[in-house]
Amino acid sequence: MSTALNGIRVMDMTHNQAGPACGQVLGFLGADVIKVEEPTGGDVARRNMADEHGDSLFFLILNANKRSLTLNLKSDEGKQLFKQLIAESDVLVENFAPGALDRLGLGYDVLKEINPGLIYATIKGFGTYGTYGPYADYKSFEPIAQAMGGAMSVTGEPDGPPTYIWPSIGDSGTGMHMVIGILAALQQRHSTGLGQHVEVSMQDAVVNLCRVSLRDHQRQGYTMARTGNQLGRNVPGTTYPCHPGGPNDYVFIFAQPQMWAAFLGVLGMPELTEDPRFVSLEDRWDNREALDSIITEWTMTRGKHDIMQAMGDAGVPCGACQDTGEVLADPHLKAREMIVDLEYGRRGGYQTVGNPIKLSASPTEITRPPELGEHTDDVL
Repeated sequence: MSTALNGIRVMDMTHNQAGPACGQVLGFLGADVIKVEEPTGGDVARRNMADEHGDSLFFLILNANKRSLTLNLKSDEGKQLFKQLIAESDVLVENFAPGALDRLGLGYDVLKEINPGLIYATIKGFGTYGTYGPYADYKSFEPIAQAMGGAMSVTGEPDGPPTYIWPSIGDSGTGMHMVIGILAALQQRHSTGLGQHVEVSMQDAVVNLCRVSLRDHQRQGYTMARTGNQLGRNVPGTTYPCHPGGPNDYVFIFAQPQMWAAFLGVLGMPELTEDPRFVSLEDRWDNREALDSIITEWTMTRGKHDIMQAMGDAGVPCGACQDTGEVLADPHLKAREMIVDLEYGRRGGYQTVGNPIKLSASPTEITRPPELGEHTDDVL
């Protein structure tokens, strides 16, 4: 079987997280992803957070399934070699500061003359340099995108400040949006023969992921309040502590009204179906402190994975709050090849994430990230 993107060459001129996340998924899907790096240090993520084992784990988990080419793009020779490679490439992905490639003479208007079929993919904090709104020239990082996209305002406890969330919706979330844009542009090229400029801003990606909160604002007519872990007016619909009471010994249980009887069956308390405090969803909300106390008393006698299994078997959505070590050891994730063991240089063995996109006729093999400049001779 061939891979889904077999024959597609991607020039990955990205660094840190948003762009490399995009390039890695394209590599997972079978594209030949060539990471173009500055010769003396490469992607800054190699050096940032590096340790005695060499290149940082941050770099490694974002750059599997790529080759590394070092070029000095400030030199005439480097620019000429790069343009020759662009002539034979399908996609360029870049997330430099606004206007950086234009100043090097490698902007879209220049490169599309060399290769009219080129998909020129740009990731920026707020958009393309000099266009699309008053923030377009500003730089951004993950917390900035979360703040400006609305994610922080709806995250946290009601009496606490807006809260940064660690899942990288501003960086990796933007990278995933860019994968979609690139695939759409490649599909359109089949009919037109022409490439195009694809752009995703970090703020735009976060706004898209926050669309439900924007809906609720319009529906209610006022700014959304922070509600901690409470999911709407559903009870149960939050986290509950479990045995033995460690910092991550919690489950999230969300039983919709049609699951109420099944939920009480798991608790062994079917009599609560007749309790006037809990008959309707509105009753359960009005008496949520009493109900949450009953549920907590039950969950504190059991482990989180045991609770998840019991609820799952009864058709009630429930998730154990797994810490990072539990995720890395999760047998389900390993069975799905989402946690993968690789070897890299002096570091030796380490674990990374696999391809979240499963295609029945397109196998995925996860290969180790490249050493700096490892494939320069091969590519040139």
